[in-house]
Amino acid sequence: MVERAADLIDADGSAALSLAALAGAFGVRTPSLYNHVGGLDDLRGALRLRGLEMLEQRLQRAAVGRAGRDALVAVAGAYRDFAHEHPGLYGLTLGAGGGESDTVRDAEAAGAAAARLVEVVLSVLRGYRLEGEDALHATRALRASLHGFVALESAGAFGLKLDLDVSFERLIDLHHRSLAERSSRG
Repeated sequence: MVERAADLIDADGSAALSLAALAGAFGVRTPSLYNHVGGLDDLRGALRLRGLEMLEQRLQRAAVGRAGRDALVAVAGAYRDFAHEHPGLYGLTLGAGGGESDTVRDAEAAGAAAARLVEVVLSVLRGYRLEGEDALHATRALRASLHGFVALESAGAFGLKLDLDVSFERLIDLHHRSLAERSSRG
């Protein structure tokens, strides 16, 4: 059910998700869904968890066997690709939770998935000799840059006739140079 709901929100946006729409996709009546999910908030929580897990796996695969700039470029590209391929799930990964009725178990699972996602980025940053708070601040800066770029790109807000891939490469190069400079200062 979560897979079908993920397909729906990736195609139509998370605002279009309803139990009635999901029931229609399965060809069943809405009350039948309550055998599988506690309600819309529970479904959104499950979707958020699914998105976090998928994003973490995508970034992990991108980072494996790479270090420094190569790892940064691969992880940033994987992040951008995920956001474009799964816009609905991606949007849900940004929030603090799926809804008011999230169970403690769901909230803990989402927190653990988010922590694993951060750990992937921290492993990339260790290649720049960043640890502790410095690495966490760098993770926030990188996430803000990547999300900002992806959000503007998805909204069609880059109106200039410049190659977006080149702009993205330059954004990542700015991060690389900044991280490398910080690393060389020790």
